[in-house]
Amino acid sequence: MKWLIVILSLSICSLTFAMEKGAMKRGEPDVKMTHQDIQKTFGLFPTFLKMYPESGLPALWQEYKSVQLNPETALSGKLKQLIGIGLAAQIPSKECNYISTEFAKLNGANEEEVKEAVAMAAATRHWSTYLNGIQYDDAEFHKDTNAALAYVKKEMENPNRKSEAEKAMVIVGAQSAYQDIKNTFGAVPQWMMMVPEDFISGAWKMMKSVQLNSHTALSGKEKELIGLAISAQIPCKFCAYFHTEAAKLNGATDEEIRETVVVASVTRQWSAIVHGGQLDENKFRKEVDQMVKFVREKSSKNIGQR
Repeated sequence: MKWLIVILSLSICSLTFAMEKGAMKRGEPDVKMTHQDIQKTFGLFPTFLKMYPESGLPALWQEYKSVQLNPETALSGKLKQLIGIGLAAQIPSKECNYISTEFAKLNGANEEEVKEAVAMAAATRHWSTYLNGIQYDDAEFHKDTNAALAYVKKEMENPNRKSEAEKAMVIVGAQSAYQDIKNTFGAVPQWMMMVPEDFISGAWKMMKSVQLNSHTALSGKEKELIGLAISAQIPCKFCAYFHTEAAKLNGATDEEIRETVVVASVTRQWSAIVHGGQLDENKFRKEVDQMVKFVREKSSKNIGQR
């Protein structure tokens, strides 16, 4: 009886192995086609992808194409790459920062937009560190955020509202900062009151100069979506809530919000793959330059043929 059990076990193992081997063989054409498609898209097969298991390469590439390279998404190609810059800046990942910056420029981003994407990443990291450090209550933060954004929305809908120039204040210390925060949000959120008085002036002016500034190269919606992407992968539930609600206030759709989080997750995934490959930085940059050149020339050729 024992020998029968052993024989059956070995038979099952052999059958399982044969099925797995057959499945691997059936998957080989997909891997070959994926290699060809990557080569066709970028003009080369990036060295760091050679470190990724071939069995998972078709799925990895399919997801990447459906997100980052898909021209039909709610988010523009430029914004997706700017999100990548913000993510890479705070992971940090020099490699992903380089490739996202070069492809952002290829998609029309200018130097100021790149700088602002990095600034939004830094600001989100800044307030995430503070809010998590003081262990602020979730419910209170939601209450503060809802009240502040409701006030901002009401002001936006007020036809007689004052212009930014009319509302501008000279902020020289804590009391003038508190007053300006009140003018902006209707009240000073409790978590801002907990910032040491010596620091609140600078912290508030920093938030106003980039995130709340309507005269930046990036729109309010774009900045809040970048902030959401950063907070999603820190992760910071405080910042994720604030940037989601602020993005909606600035006109972001549910689809844009979902895509932002997906782009963040894909960027984080590829960052891990790039670092896992331990590729020489100079070689990586050289390959990226070749990829960008290939895509640019291919795009120009396609436009010329229309």
